[in-house]
Amino acid sequence: MRHSIEEITDQLKKNPDNGFRLLVNSFMEPVYNHIRRLVVNHADAQDITQETFVKAYKGIDGIREIKSLPAWLMRIATNEALRFLQRQKEQHVALDDPDNTEAYQLAADEYFDYSDAEAVKLQNAIHTLPPKQQAVFNLRYFDDISYEEIASILDTTPQNVKVNYHHAKNKVVELLSSMD
Repeated sequence: MRHSIEEITDQLKKNPDNGFRLLVNSFMEPVYNHIRRLVVNHADAQDITQETFVKAYKGIDGIREIKSLPAWLMRIATNEALRFLQRQKEQHVALDDPDNTEAYQLAADEYFDYSDAEAVKLQNAIHTLPPKQQAVFNLRYFDDISYEEIASILDTTPQNVKVNYHHAKNKVVELLSSMD
């Protein structure tokens, strides 16, 4: 059940534990979906989602503007996912290595429809992008988040987000064209 930001923030002030429960219930799915698109694997996405909410719980008192709660939460999620991807890269699990077929296999579960060949191609193309471009592309294309909000999430400028999205979109289109 999705609760309004006002309802969540009101509860965070009155009863922090109950308010945090509302926050988790309202944002678990979009946070998980965002992370999943970045890291691919269901189990990894679940772990990172849990870590995102643990960090959010620890830092909820430090949030400056309550209205930016969703962007703040997505910033934590994005940073956690990017940290995970960096650790994977450092451990020599190359997500962009075409010989690493495991990296491209989306976990077989209810979250991904393998019968949609175009969706599989799109996900494979997106995962060839650098992690930050993946984040920008996913936030803009799938979540329809404004450039300004993405800039807030990624701690950059809207212009930088626009440039990254433009480059990412062009790379994805080019890759999809070459797959046909």
